[in-house]
Amino acid sequence: MALASISEIALILIREGAEALLIIAALAAYLSRLGDAGKLRVLYAGAALAVPASLLTAYLFQRFMDGMHNDALEGVIMLLAAVILLYVGGWLYGKRDAEAWQGYLQEQIDGRLDAGTLALGFTAFLAVYREGAETILFLHALAAGHGGWNTSMLFGLLLGSAVLLAGFLAVRVFALRLPLRPFFIATSAFLLLMALVFIGQAIQEFQELTWISYNDIALPAWLAELGLEPTWEALLTQAAVLATTLGITAMVDRGRQPSRN
Repeated sequence: MALASISEIALILIREGAEALLIIAALAAYLSRLGDAGKLRVLYAGAALAVPASLLTAYLFQRFMDGMHNDALEGVIMLLAAVILLYVGGWLYGKRDAEAWQGYLQEQIDGRLDAGTLALGFTAFLAVYREGAETILFLHALAAGHGGWNTSMLFGLLLGSAVLLAGFLAVRVFALRLPLRPFFIATSAFLLLMALVFIGQAIQEFQELTWISYNDIALPAWLAELGLEPTWEALLTQAAVLATTLGITAMVDRGRQPSRN
């Protein structure tokens, strides 16, 4: 039973925290390349503020909703997170060239916080908050089912946290070793992927509320693991967002190309 408690707690924490970890690690690597500790603190502050916000939300769910999460709230948070991720991804993509990057650094030399940096902090907040309250409720329910927190469960919590921390550091180290242009492009692509995942999950929440129709489709297991929801509504929405994003990106890139006349 002790081993089961350890693994169960650790897996819950790892499963729920992996997406937030990847997003924050990628953005932390970006801000490290910026070389501005103040902006990096904004990112970490956003993530840190999400912890008490998650605790408060979990308490409210437990107090007024018998521990049940709110599908509408979760869906709205996921959509908001997707919008912010799309904005930040586009913002980073625009800085991929050395000339644009140096121009941005010159603009930021006075240390002020611009809209892009604030969006990074808000992204970190939403990345943690979107799963934080539900994770706390899961852990609380699991502890209650075992008669309260015990040494094995606390060890599982520490083990899961250690795995997440190791993953965070690994992503940061790997990202910092990439050349500047591939790093920015890869980070932007990752944020786009996560935005599409969040959109699919939001559609699923709204389908559970019967706000959106549900027409399932058979998907290979590996596609489902990538975050594609097995319904036409989710897939078509994700495809539309992807096509729109790629189309806008292509138009902007074409507009930046120097004229050959």
